[in-house]
Amino acid sequence: MRDIWTEQRKLEIWLEIELLATEALVEQGLVPKQDFRKMKKGASFSIERCRELERTLNHDVIAFTTNVAENINDRASRWLHYGLTSSDLIDTAFGVQMAASVDILLEDVAHLREVIAKRAKEHQFTPMIGRSHGIHAEPTTFGLKMALMFDEFGRAERRLKEVRKHVAIGKLSGAVGTNAHLSPKIEATVCRRLGLKPAPIATQVVQRDIHAEFMTVMALVGASIERWATEFRHLQRTEVLEAEEYFSKGQKGSSAMPHKRNPITGERLTGLARVLRGNALAALENVALWHERDISHSSVERVIFPDSCTLLDYMLVKLADLTQGLIVYPANMERNMELSLGMWHSQTVLLALIQKGLTREDAYALVQRNAMETWKSKHSGDTQAAFKKQLLADPEVSRHFAKGELEKLCSMEFHYRQIKSRFKKLGIR
Repeated sequence: MRDIWTEQRKLEIWLEIELLATEALVEQGLVPKQDFRKMKKGASFSIERCRELERTLNHDVIAFTTNVAENINDRASRWLHYGLTSSDLIDTAFGVQMAASVDILLEDVAHLREVIAKRAKEHQFTPMIGRSHGIHAEPTTFGLKMALMFDEFGRAERRLKEVRKHVAIGKLSGAVGTNAHLSPKIEATVCRRLGLKPAPIATQVVQRDIHAEFMTVMALVGASIERWATEFRHLQRTEVLEAEEYFSKGQKGSSAMPHKRNPITGERLTGLARVLRGNALAALENVALWHERDISHSSVERVIFPDSCTLLDYMLVKLADLTQGLIVYPANMERNMELSLGMWHSQTVLLALIQKGLTREDAYALVQRNAMETWKSKHSGDTQAAFKKQLLADPEVSRHFAKGELEKLCSMEFHYRQIKSRFKKLGIR
């Protein structure tokens, strides 16, 4: 990924655009073939020489074209940059770089989803408590949690594929986008040979809402990374400890406390997601330019594009590593489920009472009353406190159920019924 955004690679693409444009002019009969052969043979650049020239010229593209013309060292160099403006190079190269970056990110996401699918299948029926508002809700499985992650990064994959179509564009339409000096046919030919589509219309630049969309999609993928990094961090808390980042031999968690095993990768990913969001905001600020173009976006893009692409590539790889190495503690999941004394059966009992003929309000009041009594018993020191026991002892509840019926309702199997169908729907096999 870093190679895509180096100065060397950028100038290589610029030179490719220049030569493709001149070659297209040869095909139209404007440039003599002999001149193009001389151009192509001599066309080269030196980053050091370009920088030297830029110190005087204060213009990076002119420094580049001047250096290339020096190396051509022939009158044929007059055809270099013919009919082009600086942004024809810059923005078309951006299209190439963005498309190439997305290709790498798509490989990263595909690998991440393979890792997630494997962990989801491994823990398809590993029971754990689901939490809403951070409070015990109803049972789920760790496999379902991972299946949710698999699905979320499926959306990330689709977004990246879609945005690639939008950003893989270029323009060679000149100083204000009118194609006054180079025909749309030249523009289309060069873009096609670069694997791009020509912008339907442009000013001096490709419009920056396109680039903002690219950066926003990357920030959104980063937000999904943060979402799961945060999930794993919560699961690693000492009071929970249902899953834990891999802690390697020789690793140290704290300079002061030798016992610490901290979720450092998850915390790092959480922080880096903020950088992606900040860069996306900067890209949104770049959309509004003066008239046919100003230069306010340029300095920003030199920072945010390489940084965000490299960061997201790194983040996706690190999340895959984190997920693959995640240590899962089923025994702790079972222990934590027991903390709520089976009260996660409350909705099951509520719905069963409704089916028995009670109004929802009456059924809710009965179930909630028994749940509150269960909590009260637990906190008063009753080591035998249990929701099912409390329900069976309440004649207003128990009279609605045949012997063994309530016990059958209050089982984990009840919550497992649709797990296989969920996995099948997601294509996790």
